[in-house]
Amino acid sequence: MPIVAQSTETTDWVSRFADEVIEESERRAPGKATSPATAPVIVVASGLSPSGPIHLGNLREVMTPHLVADEIRRRGHRVRHLISWDDYDRFRKVPKGIAGVDEDSFSQHIGKPLTSVPAPEGSAHPNWAEHFKAAMIESLAELGVEFDGISQTAQYTSGVYREQILHAMRHRGEIDAILDQYRTKKAPAKKQQKPLDEAELEAAEGSGAAAEDDGSSGSAGYFPYKPYCGNCEKDLTTVTAYDDDTTELTYTCTACGFAETVRLNEFNRGKLVWKVDWPMRWAYEGVVFEPSGVDHSSPGSSFQVGGQIVGIFGGKQPIGPMYAFVGISGMAKMSSSRGGVPTPADALKIMEPQILRWLYARRRPNQSFKIAFDQEIQRLYDEWDKLDAKVADSSALPGDVAAHARAVGTAAGELPRTPRPMPYRTLASVADVTAGHADQALRILSELDPARPLASLDEVRPRLDKAETWINTQVPADQRTIVREEPDHDLLKSLDEPSQQSLRLLLDGLADHWSLDGLTHLVYGVPKVQAGFPADATPKELPPEIKTAQRSFFALLYHLLVGRDTGPRLPTLLLAVGQERVRALLGE
Repeated sequence: MPIVAQSTETTDWVSRFADEVIEESERRAPGKATSPATAPVIVVASGLSPSGPIHLGNLREVMTPHLVADEIRRRGHRVRHLISWDDYDRFRKVPKGIAGVDEDSFSQHIGKPLTSVPAPEGSAHPNWAEHFKAAMIESLAELGVEFDGISQTAQYTSGVYREQILHAMRHRGEIDAILDQYRTKKAPAKKQQKPLDEAELEAAEGSGAAAEDDGSSGSAGYFPYKPYCGNCEKDLTTVTAYDDDTTELTYTCTACGFAETVRLNEFNRGKLVWKVDWPMRWAYEGVVFEPSGVDHSSPGSSFQVGGQIVGIFGGKQPIGPMYAFVGISGMAKMSSSRGGVPTPADALKIMEPQILRWLYARRRPNQSFKIAFDQEIQRLYDEWDKLDAKVADSSALPGDVAAHARAVGTAAGELPRTPRPMPYRTLASVADVTAGHADQALRILSELDPARPLASLDEVRPRLDKAETWINTQVPADQRTIVREEPDHDLLKSLDEPSQQSLRLLLDGLADHWSLDGLTHLVYGVPKVQAGFPADATPKELPPEIKTAQRSFFALLYHLLVGRDTGPRLPTLLLAVGQERVRALLGE
């Protein structure tokens, strides 16, 4: 799948970042390869906390490096997209609106690792983290995202990071000095563009201690490591003593009063505090590229502080952009701790994966955008279909061609797509009117273009299924279309002569115009003919009052057909109702 040739005028943001990442990778390992295929594997990274539903804002954390990694892969380089599942984070709070979750009973688990919290009632997964990871993994597969997932629970509890933990404890003074540069500096208050990520929230709220994200400081000194309690499993612990030579560590738990002394060189039930954990992982995995939320750009943020701490572990800070907020049409900002936020799985129920990929590919990471769950989704699909056509006839702009190519497939090939993509708004209207009757839907859709009738609804799937789901789940009941069973005799009797004439003109033309294009021409043409103009007269040739007459005519038809002022596009509605029933409802 070709990507637009690179130059300063034509490269898209993905290509520019790919250039920078490849250059940075070569700087880190100069002279170690004679070709892209033999160069060291380039590591790009994302981090996700399965503390609740992983929402569409979190998806930008994945899609940004995915798109860059895919471009690097297209160029023949070896690349690894690492998704770090922060499932060893503490359970901070009980999200609202989660099925199978009672807030009172689950609050007892606050402070435990996410993998030690039971899954919501009825879940097939072993714990809270796995429950929410599973939905995201399924969505990423549908989106064509290739990644290497790492569980931080598995990393910490198996001792993978033992040497890094001991190293951090030996160099705790240096770490403390770096953190201390920011503890006395207050950043000016500013409006948040998006909620902090879960790791930041864990750090900020933690056990309620002001400096919990930095580690624990007290009479025994500063420690960048926090054990989970051996009795209650919670992280409400304080390190009271540590010996560098023996690695003996003593802690007490403020939640249950438990205390013990362990040897850190063989103890695996705890983790580095977030501002140390993140740069440790950059060094351990050799991460070259990782984006971060806009909140990380503030003084003392994890990304800024991590850039200094990573050197203690012998690593370098990744390059990567700050990414902006992703919103939902008609909804507030997203936070997975609040519950009720749309997830990638929710979006993929109503839109094809190509459309969702396109939304993330066409906007630079620092540009915010919205994902439509309301009527805007129809306009979005219209825009996509126009782009599709322009790409097909080679009239699209280079940047749009690149975004389109990244949307429809990856280096591994094209994503499955609808064989015959009819307009989404048409499919939604048909799904609305037919209310799940497949034979009716096939009849209507076949009549849209009599020269090319559908042989099967499979030709318009999965787009038809997405449109039907949108109608059934996102359109309020009072906006659904219910065709009248009987004519509105009172309204028909009350019509004046011009209104009656408009109906006669429509009915007389039905048989000869029974297709989507034909009916479009007919319903727009009736008011023109009534006013003495040709049916095919253009807007420039018509006085402004013709538009008013058209609106009045359309409203009359909607009232006679569905009892409302508005509804699906009239040509589609007429096809859906069928000629015989249209004639009956319009009083013939």
